Amino acid sequence: MEPQDRILQKAHELFLRYGIRSVSMDEIASQLGMSKKTIYQFFTDKDALVHGVIDTEINCSRDECMSHKERCENPVHEIYLAVEIVQDMLRVMNPSIIYDMQKYHPGAFKKMRDHQETFLYGIIKQNLDEGKALGLYRPEIDTHILSKFRLASVFLLFDQHLFPADKFNIAEVLTEMTMNFLNGLTTPKGQKLIDKYSKQTKTKQIHETN
Repeated sequence: MEPQDRILQKAHELFLRYGIRSVSMDEIASQLGMSKKTIYQFFTDKDALVHGVIDTEINCSRDECMSHKERCENPVHEIYLAVEIVQDMLRVMNPSIIYDMQKYHPGAFKKMRDHQETFLYGIIKQNLDEGKALGLYRPEIDTHILSKFRLASVFLLFDQHLFPADKFNIAEVLTEMTMNFLNGLTTPKGQKLIDKYSKQTKTKQIHETN
């Protein structure tokens, strides 16, 4: 792996685990077994490194979304697959990372929000439009409004005033939000798929616990 990629990978790992502000360039260098001077050859400062990490995260997000879109059985299944991806991320993610980025790295935060409001919005809206066309979602729903609502609600997970980490399991909050969202969207035909995938999810969780 190239040095620049190693630096991005380690910074991404540490930022996710501890938050951005808590991780110094010294610590990243120490974890990599290289000097800060080497890091500064590729990234002029910490802000540039945060931008690099966000670029990597955006690319991964695009790849994962397109991958599970290709392998999903239908729009309802696609939402279940998306939730699995986010839950995997939440298991290793320090909730302060969003706050840290917004306060100390506004350029990187804007880049992330632009990705959400364009690419992720488009993925959600496409899901809702396809669900309507297949008779899985109610025909009267406004897919534009609900796409914005869904996107905003997912990122409320990281609001420490609403869902402080010491009082809420963020993965459980995500599941609760998603199930209420889906149940409000679906027709009886779609409800049958919710029952199917909910049972599959519970079976998978039991196997992973044992």
